[in-house]
Amino acid sequence: MARAEEHGDRSRREFQHEDQVVRPGSLLVSATELTEPAFRRTVVYIVEHNDAGSLGVVINRPSDTAVRDVLPQWAELAAEPRALYVGGPVKRQAALCLTTVRVGTAINRLDGLRRVDGRVALLDLDSDPDVIAPLVEGIRIFAGYAGWTFGQLEGELERGDWIVLSALPTDPIARRTDLWAQILRRQPMPLSLLATHPIELERN
Repeated sequence: MARAEEHGDRSRREFQHEDQVVRPGSLLVSATELTEPAFRRTVVYIVEHNDAGSLGVVINRPSDTAVRDVLPQWAELAAEPRALYVGGPVKRQAALCLTTVRVGTAINRLDGLRRVDGRVALLDLDSDPDVIAPLVEGIRIFAGYAGWTFGQLEGELERGDWIVLSALPTDPIARRTDLWAQILRRQPMPLSLLATHPIELERN
């Protein structure tokens, strides 16, 4: 048992990036050893990161609730699958929306959009969908979010719970069967090897 634990700790160190800089637009990809149900095999897109703490949304947890059932005016713009996503364990009754705007769109000049990083923006759901529609590639609506107080996320990074990676502009609205594995697979070796980690260890 001791040898297995030592090997697990060593694996975390090997795959942990030396320069784990978190900023808005970063992805937190859960380490294989992170088995907490709320975050197991999750990808968190960081929306805010400052001296007060960090806030992000889990971008690979679709729920069984269709967007048309809760926010019908936004259903046509919702990226496939057009479901409400579970953004995290905090304030599940609150909705937060991310969108990827079309190339050339001036985010900072538009009411209802606030840039997070690159072409990714927060969308005010009180905006007019007809005005927003020609400007975006799609939207994703999240129920709840993941939050960390000052120093809390740093502690989790030090422990090896997360791998910090750069996001593509389309990641927040991506439709992939296993986004966790897809993001790892596009990384250089040896990090890409983590994508082959079995979903259930007992199946290996």
